[in-house]
Amino acid sequence: MYLTPQHILLAGATGLTGEHLLDRLLNEPTITRVLAPSRRPLAEHPHLENPVGDPAVFLPQLSGRVDVAICCLGTTIKLAGSEEAFRAVDHDMVVAFGKRAREMGARHLIVVSSIDADPKSKVFYTRVKGEMEQSLRAQNWPQLTIARPSFLLGERIEPRLTEQLVAPLSKLIPGKYRGIEACQLARALWRLALEEQDGVRIVESDELRRLGK
Repeated sequence: MYLTPQHILLAGATGLTGEHLLDRLLNEPTITRVLAPSRRPLAEHPHLENPVGDPAVFLPQLSGRVDVAICCLGTTIKLAGSEEAFRAVDHDMVVAFGKRAREMGARHLIVVSSIDADPKSKVFYTRVKGEMEQSLRAQNWPQLTIARPSFLLGERIEPRLTEQLVAPLSKLIPGKYRGIEACQLARALWRLALEEQDGVRIVESDELRRLGK
């Protein structure tokens, strides 16, 4: 079953995937409002509302109708500076965003997680992603879509050396572990936003690539 969301709440609009998705949303004729809070200002658009500042301050202040909430928040331990700072973004901030979106009336939450996310993982990164998924499930969303992309490909404003080295190899890996272009992921997220089915849906990277063609 398909729906036509008109009011979107988007987190992570300044990131690699979020930038592509925001551009897509603002060019969709059915979208009348995109509420995209961020730490730094976004380019102005008649359908964009962009509260700027500290999420701890602006999250409780967000208001208005929301049909679908999409969360593209994410960092790395290196960029965050520590495991604790990484968890504060990739778990705590994502969960707080989900809670506020639910309070605003959103029925459907789409979140970008990670391949192999597992709360019992021995790898810190995938363990935190799994714990984040677990916390969002506990919010009892009518519809929760968890996207688990593999290695993200695309040009960042601040290039990451490890990604530049790994990207060519990631394109050669078969199945769900093959790298996925951020623009493909953004297209897939929009297609998932149009689908209406109750419960939790986990979408692995190979399916995301197919949806994003």
